Amino acid sequence: MFDPDSSVFFLFVAIVLVFIVVIKAVAIVPQQHAWVIERLGKYDRTLSPGPGFVIPFIERIGYKHSLKEIPLDVPSQVCITKDNTQLQVDGVLYFQVTDAMRASYGSSNYISAITQLAQTTLRSVIGKMELDKTFEEREMINAMVVAALDEAALNWGVKVLRYEIKDLTPPAEILRAMQAQITAEREKRALIAASEGRRQEQINIATGEREAFIARSEGEKQAEINKAEGEARAVLVVAEATAKAITQVAQAVNQPGGIEAVNLNVAERYVDAFANVAKQGNTLILPSNMADMGGLIASAMTIINKTGQGSASPRA
Repeated sequence: MFDPDSSVFFLFVAIVLVFIVVIKAVAIVPQQHAWVIERLGKYDRTLSPGPGFVIPFIERIGYKHSLKEIPLDVPSQVCITKDNTQLQVDGVLYFQVTDAMRASYGSSNYISAITQLAQTTLRSVIGKMELDKTFEEREMINAMVVAALDEAALNWGVKVLRYEIKDLTPPAEILRAMQAQITAEREKRALIAASEGRRQEQINIATGEREAFIARSEGEKQAEINKAEGEARAVLVVAEATAKAITQVAQAVNQPGGIEAVNLNVAERYVDAFANVAKQGNTLILPSNMADMGGLIASAMTIINKTGQGSASPRA
């Protein structure tokens, strides 16, 4: 006999099972993710972002991978440099899953493998360098670590993008020695800078004195030249004035009444000269024929007359 309640129950169970199968069959993959599908325990395919279908009870989602760039903090470790100095080094690694299938089956734990390989590679690279070089060649160390990791991680479906050293910490004794070296180097540079400043100062002073001496000598030379030219011009002016005066006197003598004027001028000068001699000193020297004043003047006028006649005769 048919039981209506039993049929309703079985229908409800069937609907629930269908709903569960549909949910199991539909797989929606987020953006920048990749899901690995296994069929009966074997790799079958990789689902890309978006909706996908999985056969329930036969296929399953074996691995889910993020395709985004992932930062990985590499634990700090002690490295030995080429000059046997301990160095505490830590860094950060950036990688990205590029092949979901290899990332699933290439390594049991690719993150741990990358971390261990980064540490061993870093120890190997730093072991080939001296302490001072490790501080100067960070870019080269990063590049060498990335190259070694990228080659090994290719089989793991992982692409190593870059490696950055966060900190390099030498022992405290080395830090004190480095600080002392830096201080000494700065003091040396300060002394060199001070000596260069003094040297440049002396050079500037010497150059200034030389240029000042040259300028003074050029000025003195020009002053002497100007003075000589002035004296020469003065001599020429005096000579020209004297020549003009003599010419005018000669012309005046030849004029009517010129001889009489000359006689009067000579007599006045003669009298003035003896008057001044008498005023300027206690001792007075007089000519022997002082009493014959008229004779002296007559003699002077005779000389002037002869001079005038001599100059006039050529004109005649």
